[in-house]
Amino acid sequence: MPERTLAHLPKAHLHVHFEETVRQSTLGEFAQELGKPIPRMTDFTSFIEFDELCQAAIDVMRTPAHLRRMVIEMAEDAAAQGAVWIEPAVWLPLHRTFIGTDEETLEILLDASREATAQTGVGIGWLLAINRNEDPAQALEQAEIARRWEGRGVVALGLHNDESRFPAEDFVAAFAAIDGTGLLRAPHAGELAGAESVRRSIEDLGAHRIQHGIRAIEDPDVIALVRERGVCLDVCPTSNVILETVADLAEHPLPALVETGVAISINADDPVSFGCDLLSEYELCRDVFGFDDEVIAEFARTSLRHSAAPAELIEAGLAGIERWLQTSD
Repeated sequence: MPERTLAHLPKAHLHVHFEETVRQSTLGEFAQELGKPIPRMTDFTSFIEFDELCQAAIDVMRTPAHLRRMVIEMAEDAAAQGAVWIEPAVWLPLHRTFIGTDEETLEILLDASREATAQTGVGIGWLLAINRNEDPAQALEQAEIARRWEGRGVVALGLHNDESRFPAEDFVAAFAAIDGTGLLRAPHAGELAGAESVRRSIEDLGAHRIQHGIRAIEDPDVIALVRERGVCLDVCPTSNVILETVADLAEHPLPALVETGVAISINADDPVSFGCDLLSEYELCRDVFGFDDEVIAEFARTSLRHSAAPAELIEAGLAGIERWLQTSD
């Protein structure tokens, strides 16, 4: 039987950083427009160097038109990869120097998102990130912005950067600030630190999803907690290898995680830097890990069910997954 085309499988992209969705060609055009060198986005040797290169890319994303173009192209690329919903993460203060206040940046992104959805049919809900490495006061600022913009395009609160130095318990107050809302809680954990980081993110922050989370496999009790709480792990295999969380794909714990029965979505994390995208990560699941289409379809179902997408979009996506399984295109 011919292989089903993975680009035709409806799916959601739940772990991707907005600035990293930029096309390399677009980044080059921005740099040339400003008379600046094209940022080097690859060939880093550490997480710290990777973070520095990301900052260099931000330096050529200077105008509202740049951000709007990035949103439109992000949705176009998502549609081509079979995504029906995306939740890009953004740390708004990255754009203060060139764009303006955090909420001015957010308004640009939300307006562009409406246009992108109208053009492509891909739904977009924004995850506002807290940067662990910054003054804790900004964590509360971002949480309050998320709270104010809930229902107007903001769907989740995240927590990014170095979990090994800035643990979840430092951000309890920020996540408490969104108590009583419907915002999803999706901190990074279980990447640069181990299973205990996943536990703390669930117990202290009330995480609904863990971005990465693969090191939960190191502790059966944490795996049991993930499963019992219905927490989804937003796994990014290529990212885990490139940033040396695992040595190679042969050592990646994704197959072991699948065996535990925890909820798992598949994602690309930082496409322009890692040379991957959502579709290529699904292809990797088939071609490298050897998962059959039933397992791959469950990744797609999980991505929709654990998203903040509207109920009708989720229902349509799930129906599309069942149709995909019934075909042999």
